[in-house]
Parts: sequence; C-alpha cells; structure tokens
Amino acid sequence: MTRVFYDADADLAALRGLTVSVYDYGSVGRAQALNLRDSGVRVLVCERPDTPGARRAAEDGFELVAARGEAARRGDVLALLVADLAQEALFREAIAPELRPGKMLLFYHGFALHYGRVKPPRDVDVVMIAPKGPGDLLRQTFVKGRGVPCLVAVHQDASGHAWERALAYGKALGATRAGLIETNFREETETDLFGEQAVLCGGTSELVRASYETLVGAGYAPEVAYFEVLHELKLVVDLMYEHGISGMRERISETAVYGDLTRGPRVVDAGVRERLKEILGEIQDGRFAREWMAENAEGKPRFKRLLEEGQNHPIEGVGRRLRAMMPWFHEG
Repeated sequence: MTRVFYDADADLAALRGLTVSVYDYGSVGRAQALNLRDSGVRVLVCERPDTPGARRAAEDGFELVAARGEAARRGDVLALLVADLAQEALFREAIAPELRPGKMLLFYHGFALHYGRVKPPRDVDVVMIAPKGPGDLLRQTFVKGRGVPCLVAVHQDASGHAWERALAYGKALGATRAGLIETNFREETETDLFGEQAVLCGGTSELVRASYETLVGAGYAPEVAYFEVLHELKLVVDLMYEHGISGMRERISETAVYGDLTRGPRVVDAGVRERLKEILGEIQDGRFAREWMAENAEGKPRFKRLLEEGQNHPIEGVGRRLRAMMPWFHEG
C-alpha cells in the first residue's frame, strides 16, 4: 500500500544546521526557497548575475551565489530545480566535482536521473520532492497555512538519513500539511510524461483543435465553436478537479451526462486506447527521451516548427479576440 506522510511523520530538526543551495530562482525555485526560509532552513540561491531571477532573489533578501561550483561546495542539500535537459551539464560541470559523502541531491522531477543523464556517486543521498502544483500555488497555500501534496522518493540513502531529510524538506515546503506520497524515480517520471502527452497537454490540445475544426468545417460560427470546445472546458475541468468525475456529473445537466456516457467511449475508442499504450511504451523504453534529447542537440527545429504551426491555428486568433471581451481574465 502506498505510504502517505503528514506533519507528525516529519521533523524539521533533520535539516537543522544544514544549508540548502537552490539552483534557479524561477517560479519553482522562488516558492521553495521562500517556504524553506520561513520554516527556519538556511538557503543559498544560485543564479547568474544580472538575470531576472538574481534580481528577484536579491529583492527577497537571499544570499546570492553566482558560481555554481561554490553553491555545490557550500550546500549540504543541492536542490536541482533547473529544467530537465539543463541538469546534465549543471551536474557534470559544477556539482559532481564538489560532491562529498553526506551531501544530498534533491530533484523535483526524475527525468535526468531515470534516463541516465545524471549519474550520482554512490556515497551521496539522492531524493526527489515533486510538488503536484505550480510554484505560485506552493507558495500561496503555504502562506495561508495549508499545503500542496507532493511526491517523495529516495533513490539512494548513503547517509542513513535520506528519508528523514527528504521528509523534513517536504515539511518545510508545507507538503506534509496535505500529504507526501511515496513513489520512486521511475514511476514519477513515466507517469508524469504520460499524463502530459496523453491528457494534460497533447491529448487535450489536439482534441480541442480537432473539435473546433469539426464545428467550423460544418458551418458553425468560429466564436460559438471556441466557447463550446475551449472556453467551457475550464468549467468542467474545475468540477472534476474539485469533485472527481462522478461529482462533475452530478453538477451538469442530464443531457450532458447522457452524451458523456454514450459518446465519450466512441471518441476514446479501442484504437485510442491502443495508441495510449504505444505512447506509454515509448516513454518506458526511453524512445521519447532519446528523441527529445536528440531534438535539443539539433537546435529543436521540429519543436519550433510545430510550435509555430500551433500558434498560427485559427482558434488562436479567435481566442485572443474573445478573451479581450472578458477583461476579468487580466485583473490583478
């Protein structure tokens, strides 16, 4: 049975006297650094000089360390909060030379380690704390005395204290107020990639565009099509987010529920389910990771072309015009 850890299971004393070096002061890094400091943990921020992140970290009162190797040398817990494909160079060039027994590497996503791009020595702790929400939400809930659930994994426990320190780090973020859910690097990485590709980004965006094209191609107004297949999606997703699928069905019309129950399986049919298995297989055997790393090595030509094609889709122009009619989107 999956273990879930709460406040009573973690002790901040496990981080007492230790320094956390936070690499990258973006949305994720800022939220974690602020929560850690507010929980009594000593934090250094590693950012390149004269960047927006460095300026904001200075405004927030953090000690800034520009040299990545120095941050690795001075830190006991090294929080690698940079993008997946940036972790390999950071680790090889700056962190690996400074690793000593007793240090702990902390990841927020398992991609680089799971696919062998980062290979820590056996005498350091390797853990992961993966928040199930963006950085801004992690910070906002913490300030309000609540928390965002996180996944926790220990890949290497060289010191014998990796679990204690990982749980303490999660508690310092506020995660144990909601729950720290045990996982491992393989499970987190593969399910995260699959969720992004099949539902959260790839599946959803392509279904929205295809549905828009179907309605407009049948002669319906683009504005009406936009509202039906994109704008109202948030309303339904919010209901699912707050109440689950069954709870969502309790809160919409019976006509909508009947269409959901009878037509949904025709949209996501046996062929779609087979292709979902194919996509998962490409993640599991490393084909997607190799493809993405090769794409980056070539300067991302396909990525840029597909991104531009998406930006030029007719639904984007219609959406910009309609969203301008709803100024409350931009308030604050």
